[in-house]
Amino acid sequence: MNKNRLEAFSDGVLAILITIMVLEIKVPHGDQLSDLKGLIPIVLSYILSFIYLGIYWNNHHHMMHTVKSVTGDILWANLHLLFWLSMVPFATAWMGENHFSAMPMAVYGFMLLMSAIAYYILQTRIVKSQGKDSILHKAVGNDLKGKMSPVLYILGIALSLVSPWISGGLYILVAFIWLIPDKRIERVISEH
Repeated sequence: MNKNRLEAFSDGVLAILITIMVLEIKVPHGDQLSDLKGLIPIVLSYILSFIYLGIYWNNHHHMMHTVKSVTGDILWANLHLLFWLSMVPFATAWMGENHFSAMPMAVYGFMLLMSAIAYYILQTRIVKSQGKDSILHKAVGNDLKGKMSPVLYILGIALSLVSPWISGGLYILVAFIWLIPDKRIERVISEH
């Protein structure tokens, strides 16, 4: 099966998720800068989630460059990832509307954790399909970032009940870790 439909569908879903998130930001009933103050948590949660969706889109795009053909396993693993990413607008809105309180922060972290697990499953399905000599398998290697992220999410979930701000700091840290350009796949593709 050709990978183009999978890529196009995934790109469309991610674009819709970003659109849904931005539509959750309601215009205040006033014309003063002070009227925007109540939107600060909502906008901050939007920015964080936009960055996360951008990271997933970017990494998904690079990962799909390594795929020669799509199997049923890959399709289902991709849908599994899209399911968890489709929860981003809900978790984002709940977190922002409740000013980063404990339970919304824990749920946000759980959504991030499940998205990371789903991405890992998709990655393993691609490697299984393409073989141990595949570009993706060579590029990913020991995947320190991929192993460190779930640990930080679990810590963030647990600490959200102690301090939602520490929890948020951990989620931001993971985003910064992934914002640093990862050239592994590009490097391996250029070598082939």
